[in-house]
Amino acid sequence: MESPPYEFLREVGRVLNAGQTRSITLTGNIDDLFHRTGAGAGDYVPLIDFLVGHWKIPNHIVLVYELNGPIRFVNDGDRPLLRDAWLKWRTGLDSNDLAIKRMLSPGAVDAQAALLQKDFDQQLQQAVGQPTVALELLRQLCLCSRSKLGGKALLAQNLIILVEAADLIVPEGEVTRLSDRDRHRLNIGVDWFSDPGFVNGNDSVVLIAESRSQISQRIARLPHLLDIPVPAPDEKSRRHFVAWYRATLSQGLKLDVWASDDALARATAGLSIHALMQLLKGAVHQRITLSQNAVTEKVAAYIKSQLGEDMVEMKKPSHTLDDVVGFESLKTFIRAELMPRIAAEGEDALPGAAVGGAIGSGKTFIFEAVAAELDMVVLVLKNIRSQWYGQTDVLFERLRRVLESLSKVLIFVDEADTQFGGVGAGEHATERRLTGKIQAMMSDTRLRGRVTWLLMTARIHLLSPDIRRPGRVGDLIIPVLDPEGDDRTAFVRWMVAPVLGDDGDDATLEKLTAATKGFSAANFAAMRGELKSKHRLSGSLNFDGVLAVLHDHLPPPIEDTRRYQTLQALVNCTRRSLLPDPKATDKERAAWADEIRALEAKGIR
Repeated sequence: MESPPYEFLREVGRVLNAGQTRSITLTGNIDDLFHRTGAGAGDYVPLIDFLVGHWKIPNHIVLVYELNGPIRFVNDGDRPLLRDAWLKWRTGLDSNDLAIKRMLSPGAVDAQAALLQKDFDQQLQQAVGQPTVALELLRQLCLCSRSKLGGKALLAQNLIILVEAADLIVPEGEVTRLSDRDRHRLNIGVDWFSDPGFVNGNDSVVLIAESRSQISQRIARLPHLLDIPVPAPDEKSRRHFVAWYRATLSQGLKLDVWASDDALARATAGLSIHALMQLLKGAVHQRITLSQNAVTEKVAAYIKSQLGEDMVEMKKPSHTLDDVVGFESLKTFIRAELMPRIAAEGEDALPGAAVGGAIGSGKTFIFEAVAAELDMVVLVLKNIRSQWYGQTDVLFERLRRVLESLSKVLIFVDEADTQFGGVGAGEHATERRLTGKIQAMMSDTRLRGRVTWLLMTARIHLLSPDIRRPGRVGDLIIPVLDPEGDDRTAFVRWMVAPVLGDDGDDATLEKLTAATKGFSAANFAAMRGELKSKHRLSGSLNFDGVLAVLHDHLPPPIEDTRRYQTLQALVNCTRRSLLPDPKATDKERAAWADEIRALEAKGIR
């Protein structure tokens, strides 16, 4: 069975073979399982075991340092080779000098050699639970490896050093707040990776951490430290694992799925191999057929566990555009132009859209219906700013890995103006980085046709101009306005239908329309609920009773704010056909801008 193509492994090999750098960070999906080939092939193993299985190559000694273990050699035969080089390096004597000295003073030389060999073994053992000792010893081993005596290298082989949990060994944080040991390790790391001898040598170090931002920036920002991401498994990798898992099942056990293995591989987009294994093991153990709903629930739970429930929610709205009252012109546009472009792939696809309009205009309800009709995975971003310094970068990287693993996803961001910061000098550095990364992802051609951003906001003008530009959500900015004309009539009928039915004459509708002047979609929905309640409590509610309820209603004093938000939606709209009057002149548009400035002068924002 052919293994999945692990491009990150090829990239590491290419970089090291070319001598492009001698220090690499492997970040991303580092806690997953990978299919090992070569010696010991045919199994899914953790990343460290996967790497060393591929790096058992001639003329190289591979060392692994894990935080809770000793520095270990992948090949036991390499230990005496490095210990011998260490002995020569510490004594300054090559084999000939050592032999001569042993002839002159055999006891003293043998005692010194035994002491140094013991010291070497002890230092390897002392690395357990002492990362400072381990880091310094590894640095010295690189010094030893490239040292020469009599013009000859002490060690014929090159070192490849794997350091697990680099973010815990040299963690990010203000230097003044780090402990003495953390500062000591930071100093060791900077000296090691900046040493010209190491940079220009043949030994290599691979630091493994989920995110480069979790490693001290004094090391992470070194120009010769290259980052190579380990991506989440793609559809081909998941399909391979499903086939491999079937082949490993004991006799009498079987994996039943609702469709084919190809369908299972597509439906599990977003899962790691670890999570996929849990899902399959559960189905086999319970002897049940794995259903599509169970897979969807697992994917949703896994994504939430990765990003946090406070940040993301997987949503499947149940209402469709047929359930949306009014907005006939907008619904026609959505069906004819917006939805086909979201469903498209490649250059035809829409990278994103922004939806503006006053509070209560129905933006969220309408576009949740769009998401339901598209039958796509919908991720609702709720809070992408972490309260913990540095976690925002980590969460973003997790988000990107999830998005890259999904074949088709709609990103739904409500109150988008509060979710994203700016990129100006007045913004916090973390906010600038976050917004910059989001903007780059929106216009990333590799994600076009796979990821569509839908940003909802009542304050469209507060979205960063960089986000509103073409190529991101600026390709399409849609205004959602309060109902007028036939749309307004439809809302009035819908509002009173549970109480008065659908048989209202023109005179009745005219009075109801006059009584609901200035109503938004949210006002109509709230009034419909109140009328139903009063009808239930009183036993009946006639037309005069409905009018009495409407006349008793006093709207909150937010007219100027809603007018300001409506005007901003109009001036930011990118389609004439979506304006109340598609023939609106430049003079009329300028009048909207003048009205905005007048409201701002009154303190409306």
